[in-house]
Amino acid sequence: MAAKTKEEPRVLAIILGGGKGTRLYPLTKERSKPAVPFGGKYRIVDIPISNCINSGYKKIYLLTQFNSASLHLHINNSYNFDRFSGGFVEILAAEQTLEHSGWYEGTADAVRKNFGHFRVQKPTHYIILSGDQLYKMDLKEFMNEHIESGAEITIAAKAVNRRDATGFGIMQVDDTNRITAFMEKPAADLNIDHWKIPEKSRGDLPADLEYLASMGIYIFNADTMEKLLDNEKTDFGKEIIPMAIKDHQVNSYIFNDYWEDIGTIRSFYEATLDLTNPVPAFNMYEETKPVYTQMSNLPPSKINNATLTSTLASEGCVITDSSIKKSVIGVRSIIREDCDLKGVVMMGADFYETEEEKAANKKKKIPDMGIGKGCKIERAIIDKNAHIGNNCCINVSGKKYDDGDHGLFYSAEGIIVIRKGAVIPDGTVI
Repeated sequence: MAAKTKEEPRVLAIILGGGKGTRLYPLTKERSKPAVPFGGKYRIVDIPISNCINSGYKKIYLLTQFNSASLHLHINNSYNFDRFSGGFVEILAAEQTLEHSGWYEGTADAVRKNFGHFRVQKPTHYIILSGDQLYKMDLKEFMNEHIESGAEITIAAKAVNRRDATGFGIMQVDDTNRITAFMEKPAADLNIDHWKIPEKSRGDLPADLEYLASMGIYIFNADTMEKLLDNEKTDFGKEIIPMAIKDHQVNSYIFNDYWEDIGTIRSFYEATLDLTNPVPAFNMYEETKPVYTQMSNLPPSKINNATLTSTLASEGCVITDSSIKKSVIGVRSIIREDCDLKGVVMMGADFYETEEEKAANKKKKIPDMGIGKGCKIERAIIDKNAHIGNNCCINVSGKKYDDGDHGLFYSAEGIIVIRKGAVIPDGTVI
């Protein structure tokens, strides 16, 4: 008799789009967190989607409810699988049904309210991912370890030091990586020595990383997920996972590679500029693990006698007689003569201005889109479609601003953010 072949798991990937994204404001003023431009030509959501595709998981749902129009447009223009693969990337925004009429109340609630869509695919397993994290993970390896362990739930975990442990949900595990307890953001003065990673589970982790932090990435057996969400609890990290540990086998999967939660302006800025390093922590230059995004069909960038040092320049840019250092320049960026940029994240533009539009700008006495002549800009994020006039100085005077809204710009931990579509007149000093 022929040996029975092992059935492949039927995996649904669910990417959580997050809430209002207030910590990334004003980048999230008109778009959801996953739709925020990243790395010159991508959107943040491209990272978890690419992890799924590169791991062979092509049935992907994206749950979101705030400012989702930009995200819808990006997803529809970027991810079109052939009809024979059965793959899709589908956005499920909060909707009213006969069963429920409210917004998503939390991560678990968002999943619960969409079971009707998920069950049609008859999944054996769910992978729950976050829409605002930067990492490359072989999700297939993660799934294989989950299945081989016999666990009902597996949580991806990152080793952290005691100082950083205060910002995460911390897990206590035994020698088999089974999670025995979960603690949300332990206070800095609390003694948690008995929560240290067992020696048997440490592998080649650095000596100072002694605690396991939840990455907010989970694998659930489908039937276990249904049981655990048969209630009104709303959040995975705060409610569902601690409850599951008591009665179910919940394991950890230690991920010993680069991972960054890019949920704040500072972490977003630093993670973006890290891409300019000779060997960036997040490496986009891997043919076997590409980061996918929308095909733009833009021309190559035109560099007219400019000096670019440790800088990424995306497609369709025109940069003239300027000096740019350690910066990331987005698609269709126009940088005119005699500019000096250092540590600038420029998101570019959604379109090129026509001659008629430039004539209209002149009538209104506003600058054309892009950066005007003779500008000096440092430690700044320039959102899409900004109009910056000639001879502007941004963040070079040494003046300190309180965090928050300052009219023409937004300040966050010393980083100046020029809003999407902002108009900065000639000679402005910020």
